[in-house]
Amino acid sequence: MSIPTPTPSAVRSHRAETYKPGALIGDWRPEDEAFWQATGRRVAQRNLWVSIPALMLGFVVWQVWSVTVVKLNDVGFGFSKSQLFWLTAIPGITGGTFRILYTFIGPIFGERKFTAFSTFILIVPMLWLGFALQDTDTPYWELALIAAVCGIGGANFASSMANIGFFFPKREKGSANGLNGGLGNLGVSVVQLVAPLVVTAAVLGAPAGGPQHDAKENTDIWLQNGAFLWVPLLVIMALLAWFLMNDLKVAAAPFSQQKVIFKRKHNWLMTWLYVGTFGSFIGFAAGLPLLIKNNFETQGYQATTYAWIGPFIGALMRWAGGWLSDRFGGARVTMLSFVGMAASLVVVIFALPSGGDQGNFWAFFTGFLAAFAFSGLGNGSTFRQIPVIFREQHMRQAQGQGPEAQAAALKQSEMEAGAVTGFSSAIAAYGFFFIPAMFAAVAVTHALWLFIGFYATCLAVCWWFYARKGAEAPS
Repeated sequence: MSIPTPTPSAVRSHRAETYKPGALIGDWRPEDEAFWQATGRRVAQRNLWVSIPALMLGFVVWQVWSVTVVKLNDVGFGFSKSQLFWLTAIPGITGGTFRILYTFIGPIFGERKFTAFSTFILIVPMLWLGFALQDTDTPYWELALIAAVCGIGGANFASSMANIGFFFPKREKGSANGLNGGLGNLGVSVVQLVAPLVVTAAVLGAPAGGPQHDAKENTDIWLQNGAFLWVPLLVIMALLAWFLMNDLKVAAAPFSQQKVIFKRKHNWLMTWLYVGTFGSFIGFAAGLPLLIKNNFETQGYQATTYAWIGPFIGALMRWAGGWLSDRFGGARVTMLSFVGMAASLVVVIFALPSGGDQGNFWAFFTGFLAAFAFSGLGNGSTFRQIPVIFREQHMRQAQGQGPEAQAAALKQSEMEAGAVTGFSSAIAAYGFFFIPAMFAAVAVTHALWLFIGFYATCLAVCWWFYARKGAEAPS
């Protein structure tokens, strides 16, 4: 389907346009190859490589409780297993809810400004958490409130992913979104790997406070370091976002225009699929440390040693999912993701301790690593599907109506795809809450079977609407 080709005078106007860091860009046409090679790629890459570490820190703040809870009782807090699971689940509620807000507010105020602001405010929960952890008399309700505020870090994903998609041409959207989301998702692994290391020594010095005694290991630890460490990095990334990123006029849209997505069937269908992929990734990342601690710690397996590896693999596979989808089609990769996750969880179920059987840790862990890998593939492929679906539908409707109608259809498709990307990520983020909550409320094996059943519905939806011959919206 043809895209209107700009005239030489239009190309010259591109060159005269201000594309320097921090500028508002009024004319942005990544599908124009001459413009993309001369200017667009450089600007897009700069915005992408600032967005990635900012988003990574958002995930760090969102997931900090998944590792913090592992040591709470060891230093004297004395909470039940159910209470600890709830502390890991609570950030999922605020993360998902604020993602809905962030989906629509970024395009209203400008993504550069909003990225800087949304990164900077995460300093508050990290400081609050660091001080609260130094007092074992801190009440449970206050820790739960801190966990809720930490959840705001997960909301940054919605605005970040909706924004980056506007910078890249169709052929590179999958890879760009995969890099932004995948490396951003690495924040889960970063916090689960780094936080346990920095709490073992006074690496931040006297200003960070004194140690607590780990009764289980009979040693001193500085639990607050796992929160305070990120404060200077948040300040740095907020400043870099403010001074180096750009706002795009083409990405600006009031809520009155964005709300049209709630009438689009494919918004709801793709949200269903993304709940299955990202909801699984983030929920398993939140729940896995306590699953290891509760089921295998007595056999000598430490959650802090192993839990970070699964999210690390899943985050990297997100980029692979986008890359593969650019070449073979998103729907095919998404279907592979659901089949793989279902098979992986079957392995996990039969590896868990049952009755007098102690289970098999390595089968359990391998199953979860595979589940993370397949969820990462699906995270990348679904976010490649969304812009393709909306672009093709709008351009099909504008076919034969002239260059102006086609340009308007392209702009509308980009706006709707960005809004759907953010909204679907918001709903999927509730997996952070529901998966640990289900582990707290019912038997783990029962919960895992329910997840497998849900993947079957996702597989059917993806095949019928997007993958089969004659599908309504092949992607």
